[in-house]
Amino acid sequence: MATERELSEFARQLRRNPTEWEIRLWRHLSNSQLGGYKFRRQAKFAPYIVDFFCPSKGLIIELDGDTHSPESDEARDIYFLRSGFTTLRFSNAEVRENLEGVLQTILAKLSSLPDRWPGFATTPPPQPLP
Repeated sequence: MATERELSEFARQLRRNPTEWEIRLWRHLSNSQLGGYKFRRQAKFAPYIVDFFCPSKGLIIELDGDTHSPESDEARDIYFLRSGFTTLRFSNAEVRENLEGVLQTILAKLSSLPDRWPGFATTPPPQPLP
């Protein structure tokens, strides 16, 4: 099992070398662009690192490439669920072929989840439409 320092360094390396699909999705998640929700990239949840995390809703988003194992992914998802988090998984192909659908799915899930800290402003409200 990796130490906290090793996990932090590995997360930094992943942030410096994102995949093409992570870059495409991050362009829509960064700077509270998706519904006003804040996201973090390569967030640490010892002993794991997740691709994207929305702290205010406890939503983890994972992009599954060719090296992902369904069995280990299921074990991770169970670990996160027991820790109070919800996980959405998308394949690289889904991001490549249906990015708008992926974003709509994420936004719908965010809207359906309760705030992790009710009564505290954890994300700025979305700007009104003109």
